[in-house]
Amino acid sequence: MNVKNIFFDLDHTLWDFERNSACTFKLLFKNHNVNVDLDRFLDIYIPINLHYWKLYRNESISKEYLRYNRLNEAFSKLKVSIPSKLINQLSDDYIETLPKFNYLIDGALDLLEYLKPKYKLYILTNGFKNVQANKLNNAGISSYFNQVFDSESVGVKKPNPIIFKYALDNSKSEADDSLMIGDSFEADIMGALSIGMHAIHYANFGEKPHDKCLIINKLKTLKKIL
Repeated sequence: MNVKNIFFDLDHTLWDFERNSACTFKLLFKNHNVNVDLDRFLDIYIPINLHYWKLYRNESISKEYLRYNRLNEAFSKLKVSIPSKLINQLSDDYIETLPKFNYLIDGALDLLEYLKPKYKLYILTNGFKNVQANKLNNAGISSYFNQVFDSESVGVKKPNPIIFKYALDNSKSEADDSLMIGDSFEADIMGALSIGMHAIHYANFGEKPHDKCLIINKLKTLKKIL
């Protein structure tokens, strides 16, 4: 790979979404006196959240629908009665509180230090603009990236080729010297490959193996490759 530009996904790739999300729910449940077992809630919530994000990525639901219904469905499956007003409050507080936690995936900071002098680095994320900006700032890694491209600003989500082309055009990058690194096979890998970018799949969450690109399960592995 003759790579000059590296585009990173953020959640689940550099920023430890599950750990930060768990910390957020623990705090919110305490603040709002929601009496549920956190581990049991997360076991139910995490796959529901992934399902709703897939619907959102495919333009099937709105941001508002995602935020409310992922919580509502999780509490329903737990057979815990939570008023709609409180679900809306938890949804709002979650979005506000989540970026305040700043745990990164193991090896992320060391990797960015290693890559920064050698490549132009970018974020390409399906997350919401302000939320992702706060995550980067609070985790102390915003300075590593030349630009941040988010689906909310562009108007389409990965794997839509439009967002990849937008990021390439606005960073003055070419597909054949650009690399996408992310955790989602559908959104990050297939999206990047569809327009001729290189891709490396950070598959640390039990994804099925494939032969579309290089697969790694530790970020530190990238230091031996790039």
